[in-house]
Amino acid sequence: MRPLFKLLSASTALLIALAAQATVIYQWVDENGRTQMSDAVPEQFKASAKRIDSVQFELSPDQKRQVQERAAKESARADEADSRRPSTPANQPPMPAYKASAPKRPAQGVTDATDCATWRRLYRESAECFGPYRTARGGMKAEAFEKCNPIPSPELKCGPPSE
Repeated sequence: MRPLFKLLSASTALLIALAAQATVIYQWVDENGRTQMSDAVPEQFKASAKRIDSVQFELSPDQKRQVQERAAKESARADEADSRRPSTPANQPPMPAYKASAPKRPAQGVTDATDCATWRRLYRESAECFGPYRTARGGMKAEAFEKCNPIPSPELKCGPPSE
């Protein structure tokens, strides 16, 4: 979190510095009816572009001071939160972002001793589990393997289903 607040503070300071340098901005309506604003106007819109002075968007000295105070407070708050957070020892791996709350489906695996009816049932359960994780192009989302156990097709050992 601390780098984020430092980045915000730096970007705030940059905005304040940029605000001190007023520039000319042009506004026009493009061929799709959308209002566009830029410091450079395409040739076809130069006749209809309206000049807007950016001075009107500058912050007052009081607003600049408020922004700087707010950035300093946020940075101090981030530093304080960072100092209160317990540090992880170097030999301890970081905690995973998630915890497995439910066992993988199907819970049972296939062995050489698995009969064909059980194997087909486990294969169907596996296919049902993986189903919601398929992408539009036929791929598989990575989180599917956190929730589902892949079961190979029983057709090599048991032949095609006799249904």
